[in-house]
Parts: sequence; structure tokens; C-alpha cells
Amino acid sequence: MLRPTLLVAALAAAFPAFADADLDALRSELKEMKSSYEARIQLLEKRLLQAETQAPNAPAPSPASAVAAVEPAPQQETASNRFNPDISLILQGQYAQLDDIEHRHITGFFPAGHNHDVPRGFSLNHTELVMSASIDPYFSGYMNLALLDAEVSIEEAWFQTTALGNGLTLRGGRFLSGLGYQNTQHPHAWDFADNNLMYRALFGEAYGNDGLQLKWVAPTELFMEFGAEAGRGANFPGTDRNMNGAGSTVLFGHLGGDVGVSHSWRAGLSYLQTRASDRDSEIDDLNDVAAETLFSGSSKTWIADFVWKWAPNGNATEQNFKFATEYFSRKEDGDLLCVDNTAGGGACTDVADRYKATQSGFYAQGVYQFMPRWRTGYRYDRLDSGSVDFGLNNASLPVTDYAPTRHSLMLDYSPSEFSRFRLQVSQDKSMESVSENQWFVQYIHSLGSHGAHSF
Repeated sequence: MLRPTLLVAALAAAFPAFADADLDALRSELKEMKSSYEARIQLLEKRLLQAETQAPNAPAPSPASAVAAVEPAPQQETASNRFNPDISLILQGQYAQLDDIEHRHITGFFPAGHNHDVPRGFSLNHTELVMSASIDPYFSGYMNLALLDAEVSIEEAWFQTTALGNGLTLRGGRFLSGLGYQNTQHPHAWDFADNNLMYRALFGEAYGNDGLQLKWVAPTELFMEFGAEAGRGANFPGTDRNMNGAGSTVLFGHLGGDVGVSHSWRAGLSYLQTRASDRDSEIDDLNDVAAETLFSGSSKTWIADFVWKWAPNGNATEQNFKFATEYFSRKEDGDLLCVDNTAGGGACTDVADRYKATQSGFYAQGVYQFMPRWRTGYRYDRLDSGSVDFGLNNASLPVTDYAPTRHSLMLDYSPSEFSRFRLQVSQDKSMESVSENQWFVQYIHSLGSHGAHSF
């Protein structure tokens, strides 16, 4: 190929009548053509590299590597985008066919906080605004805002270390606790249109905290993760007590690994200890009159979780199956005051007494992708109201041996990884003497860059 300088010299020899200014203009034009071609070649090389790294026949990641996945996913950074956050908007909405029940509750359990009751008919569910980015070589940051009509809440806003080494990470700010399995998942990542009864009874939705989390992943072939959290403890089952120090403590550990090339698993055990001061709840007394209760004391919860995943030859794009189950046991001990409601025909006399309760429950679910983009799943929920002692002074409060249950069957279709449509039917028996058939039609759309979800 002729070099631009040789071409210029040849043209000058052939046309000596050209003025110097004309030669300079020609040299400039040839230089611009050269730069343009070089830029196009670089762009083609970049597109080729991206196509090779994103090819559909590229080797799929092993299930073991998926066990340790953390949201948000690590990013390949360049000098131009290092400080630009990944931003995504999650749109959710649904239609719910429900019975007209004025006071929905779970029989035998105090109502938990942060519980967004599902309205009948058409409604807008969680809309989430998510931002994440590397802060510098030592920290990354993440924020999740939940928007619901006139309400805006900060679900998560935390920093996390990236360079401690030795498998250690430190997270600080507001975050969803690492206890259990589903607790770290936002609603758009659930496998069903609504929450299971276990999490509704324990936390309303999920247990979040303001504080610190230290996590260690062992350098072993078997996935081993251990973590500890100290936080404000302001969320149910605790309360904000306006104090120095930690109001709650969480300990958790997870083990996991692969079984051959098609199976992977994870099992865990978690413990939450917190305290409440005048924790406000409302239940109906034995006269069927609404009664306000105030609990002050300790709350201790154990959670065991297990997850099994199958994908033929480790490739989950065609078919895959996931089984997940969690079991909890919670003990509460303290004083309970039932506010005087005699003026309305109630039986509470504004006298406190000792309160003790031991309650438990579980859920088990299986989700099967039987062909690309199509999944179906079944979930079974069961709670045990357990042993509850309100004391003699609060004998007017109901004690029951009823076991709330729920069956849910769903079918969903995902046109792409950024959108999903779901149909769900549930038989809800969470309230004594009420059997309700519930129907849900839901959509979930993700706009923008969004990190990978956890295992």
C-alpha cells in the first residue's frame, strides 16, 4: 500500500503547477483519511472481541462459581467509565383477584413491620431505582430506592471493600442482612408474585439493618462463607431504642459446592438476636375488639436454609430446576402491655404481664424451567403458632393452635433477561376459618444495567 508521503510526492512530480498551499491541503486530507481508517479498524477489532466474549457457545460458568456470586456483579472497567455508575430501573405491576377482607393477618402471629399489603385489582408494585459503581480501587457502592406512590424508601445504601484480601469483605451502611436465603433478594428477584408466609411473619418483607457486616469466604474447594453483623436493630422484630452501640446481632454461615457438572447446592444456618421497646402491634381480643399491644423484651431467631440447583451439563439456558426451603424458630421473652380498650367493648385493662412465645414455620418451593423462557413452580408454606403465654393479666388475648398454610402455583414467561410476565394462583389459609383463592398477573421489566443476582 502506498504511503501518504510517497503519494504526495508522486502527485507533486506529475502536477508541478500545484501551489504549495494546495499540496498542504492534500496532505491534510490524506492524513484525515488515514486517521479515519485506523479508527474504523480499532472499532471493528473491539466489536470482534465483544462478540467472542459474549458468544452463545462460550463455556458456561460452573455451578460452584455461581454459589459465590454477589450482587452487584464485578465490572470490567476502563478509564472512561470507572466512575460512572450502573443505573437500572425496575418496573413492577400486577392485577390481583382477592376477596374483600378488611383486616388481613396471619393467625397466631403479631403483624410484622414493612409489610406492603397487596391491593385488589390493578396496582403498581415496587418500582426500584438501583445504582452501583466502583468508588476507587478500594471500595464499591450500591443504592436501591423503593418507590411506591407517594412513598420513597431507601432499601439499601452501602459501601463495600474490594481490596482487603484473604477472602474478607466489609460492608457498611444500610443493607439486607445475609441471614437465610431469600432475605437478600429484592421483590423483582422472587420466584413468585408475593412473599412467603415465613418472611411475612418474621419481618414483613425482609430483614434490613443499618450497621456493619464482616464476611469471610474460605480459600477451599468447598464453598465456605461466614459472616457477622452488628446494627441499629430498628426493624421488626426489634425497635429503634435510641441508644449507642449495637441493637442487633446477626451470625450466619453457608456451605456449598458442585455434585458433578449438573448439580450444585448450598446450605446455611443463621441467628438473629435483637430487642424491642414498646413494639406496637394490633390484634383482636377475645371480644373481637381491636387491641393495641406493646412488647418490650428480647427476640431470638434461628433460620436454616437449603438450596439445590440442577442444569444439564451446567448449561441453564435450555432447562434447569431449583429447589429451595427455609425453616425458622423464634423465641420472644419480655413484658406485654395490652392498652385499655374497655371503652369500645374490649377486655384489655392496660396492665402489663410476662410474655413468652416459641413459634416456627417453613416454606418449600420448586421452580422448573422446562423450555427456554418458560418456567413453572410450586410453593408450600406452613407456620406453627407454637407455645404462647400472655400471662394472667392478658388472658383476654387469643391463644390458638391453628397452623396457617398456603399453596401457590405459578407460570412465567421471560421474552428476554430484562422482562418477565407471571401468572399465579394461590389457596391461602393463613387466617383461621378463611380459605381464599387468589389470582395474580404480574409484569417485571428491568431498564438499564443491572448486576447478576446471587446463587
